[in-house]
Amino acid sequence: MLSPEILKQIRRLELRARRAVQSLLGGEYHSVFKGTGLSFDEVREYQPGDDVRGIEWNVTARMGHAFIKRYIEERELTVMLLVDQSASLQFGTGASTKRAAVAELAALIAFAAEKNNDRIGLLAFSDIIEKQVPPAKGSRHVLRLLSDILNPQSREPGTNLKLALEQLLKTQKRRAIVFVFSDFIGTGHEDTFRRAAFRHDLIAVRVQDARELSWPNVGFVQLQDAETGQQFLLDTASNELRSQFAAQAEARREAFQKLVRSSRADGIEISTDGQHFEQLLKFFRMRERRRN
Repeated sequence: MLSPEILKQIRRLELRARRAVQSLLGGEYHSVFKGTGLSFDEVREYQPGDDVRGIEWNVTARMGHAFIKRYIEERELTVMLLVDQSASLQFGTGASTKRAAVAELAALIAFAAEKNNDRIGLLAFSDIIEKQVPPAKGSRHVLRLLSDILNPQSREPGTNLKLALEQLLKTQKRRAIVFVFSDFIGTGHEDTFRRAAFRHDLIAVRVQDARELSWPNVGFVQLQDAETGQQFLLDTASNELRSQFAAQAEARREAFQKLVRSSRADGIEISTDGQHFEQLLKFFRMRERRRN
């Protein structure tokens, strides 16, 4: 049973996501993701300007004037949401936690896919595969996925993105649109990421918080690693420490961008500042320009 607070969050997410999809995002989603191919629709009379290579010669000979075959794009797609549910996603000093930012973006994508009659599935992971929901259609199914994302029953605090991508490759044989939501702090997943990007249309969504990029000078700070439990005492008054921290954050960002480029995947970087919709819309428009 879901708590009243989780039910309220799901309802709030549903209303916000549906409003965004109806107003703008749905059309953007439809235009940037290609269908799986073309299927025959009908034969109609030839009109000036039609491609003569599409003429249906048997019908043309029988009827005495030109007819042409008409094809339509097969629009049914499969969308997989790979969602990091490790303990590091609980962190956030902005408008939300990283986990809440991921949930909102996943809701936008899920409802855009539902509007286009696409199938949506979920693979939630930490150190292990926490939950896997096969792709299906319908609003009830989307709400079930949102419930699983907002109310994770994580059994392990760590992250194993490699394991999640291997599970995707093992179970999702048909080409799919795959959104991977994580902070991409760990390593060891690079080769599997490239294999997944070769087989699927892979979009990596990296979520971060401003405090993971730089620290203010606030003196001594006691920190704890959310995934290992290890504690640190840091002197943020040290210019050297703050510089090293910022350099490490930039190195992680560069490694993420390099991985995305080398894999010919797509990447979106979002923050906990509440600008998720704008970042997703910017990505869709960039991708549409590239496709055109």
